[in-house]
Amino acid sequence: MNELLNLAIDPAAWAALVTLIVMEVVLGIDNLVFISILSNKLPPEHRQRVRRIGISLALIMRLVLLSTIAFIVGLTAPVFDLGLTGPLGSHGEPTFETALSWRDLILLAGGLFLIWKATKEIHHTVDPKQESHDVLDKTGAAISNVGSAIFQIILLDLVFSTDSILTAVGMTEHLPIMVVAVLVAVTVMLLAADPLANFINNNPTV
Repeated sequence: MNELLNLAIDPAAWAALVTLIVMEVVLGIDNLVFISILSNKLPPEHRQRVRRIGISLALIMRLVLLSTIAFIVGLTAPVFDLGLTGPLGSHGEPTFETALSWRDLILLAGGLFLIWKATKEIHHTVDPKQESHDVLDKTGAAISNVGSAIFQIILLDLVFSTDSILTAVGMTEHLPIMVVAVLVAVTVMLLAADPLANFINNNPTV
């Protein structure tokens, strides 16, 4: 409780929360676009329900991953040490060390994942035709019923949820801030789901 009160009166915590909410909403756009594309392949009477299920699963996956990664990030004990240290700083401590903890390894892996994700998005922006064609080829024939759509949405949610939570862990160490940001971002996704799906359905070439 004291931690929550301290965060509530800390301007830096509020700044981190606002920044993280914006980031989570931006990262959730891809997730929502794919959910909309998959749900639009279903009969009209099933589309809204499948979108709601997909977004709910996205929230559940984010919270599960968040609790797991938050635990791992809390493990700060060194796992191994390369034995290198930098020169002493003004406070008499080394400017850098090569003792790596599980937290360091997780954040390093997360950073590499985000770099790969960003590179892939840039490639898609430069040459979108090939990726879009592949996605439609893989999903068009498989979407024949609600169960198939939900299964594919689960796979997409897992990928995008991992992206989302790695970003959250990299931006702040406070679990309450991460949880609030994820809840707000998923709420925005829920509100935007139907308008975005209708826009995609009416403008398939966008």
